[in-house]
This record gives sequence, structure tokens and C-alpha cells, in this order.
Amino acid sequence: MKIENTQSQMRKGILEYCILSILKNEEAYPSDIIKKLKKAKLIVVEGTLYPLLTRLKNTELLQYRWEESSAGPPRKYYSLTDKGIAFLIELDSTWKDLAKAVRLTTKTKKDE
Repeated sequence: MKIENTQSQMRKGILEYCILSILKNEEAYPSDIIKKLKKAKLIVVEGTLYPLLTRLKNTELLQYRWEESSAGPPRKYYSLTDKGIAFLIELDSTWKDLAKAVRLTTKTKKDE
């Protein structure tokens, strides 16, 4: 078993949560989301991000608005909907519970 496969699956599992968390404070253009994810060491390519943004929009967790760009075609800026905010609150709670469970199960005797 290759460690890279497991690492990749772990990252994919939290990507949706991270994207929603990025958008909780301000709307963002997809390339800005990618920059923030890369800064956090979550390497994501456009081919992964765009389908996820579309899925989140189709489930009414995200919305977007078009803005004219001086450097090319109009841009989509994504933001959370009210439903997305409520969903993120639930994910925050789930993440805290999951992180606590992982800490407890990975704790060694010397940590006690």
C-alpha cells in the first residue's frame, strides 16, 4: 500500500470543509481559493476544484455572482448561502468531534 494514496484520500475527505471555511469570511474567485488551499499545503488543481464548486452550488450551499474583469472574461465569485452557513456550522461540530476522537485514539502512553 502506498502512503501517497492514503494521504490523498485524507485530503479529499476534508476539501469540501476547507472550501466552505474559506468562503465563510468573504466571497472568492476560484484561483483565490486555490491559493489559500496551497498556502495551507492542501494542493488542489482546477480540475478538482471546479467540479466541487459546481456540486456545492447545485446543492445550494454556494452561490456565485459574475463580475466584469479588466483582464479578460467575466469572473464568478463564490459565496456561502444561508444553507451553506448552516451546513458549515454542522461540519465545524463534526470536525471538532472527529479531531478529538483522532487525538484520543492516537495518543500514546507517554502522552497521558
